[in-house]
Amino acid sequence: VQTAESGGGLVQPGGSLSLSCAASTRNNLRSYCMGWFRQAPGKEREGVAVIDTRDNTQYAESVKGRFTISKDNTKKILYLQMVSLEPDDAAVYYCVARWGCPSTEAVITDGDAFSYWGQGTQVTVSS
Repeated sequence: VQTAESGGGLVQPGGSLSLSCAASTRNNLRSYCMGWFRQAPGKEREGVAVIDTRDNTQYAESVKGRFTISKDNTKKILYLQMVSLEPDDAAVYYCVARWGCPSTEAVITDGDAFSYWGQGTQVTVSS
């Protein structure tokens, strides 16, 4: 599967932004575990949110209550809705996917568990 992110940009602190990820696959997205990772300059890669084959979700503590992950299995699109953005949310956001999902708790901390990565989209949070 190939993934392509869109929706990044510049937003002020406290603002909102929605990211999308279009997946190119012959299969329905229901069979994939998908998620969003991010990486800021000088910082380690961080799992932000994942959604499994039964639409169970897992979030990083830093984004709980502010970010929402969802996917449209038929349209083959993954979403990340972000509100109350903070300067620390600024990063390149990557859409990731893998066939099947052992557990959302396990994979959100392990980017290497995902076989497919997009090119990333930049999110800048600044006034």
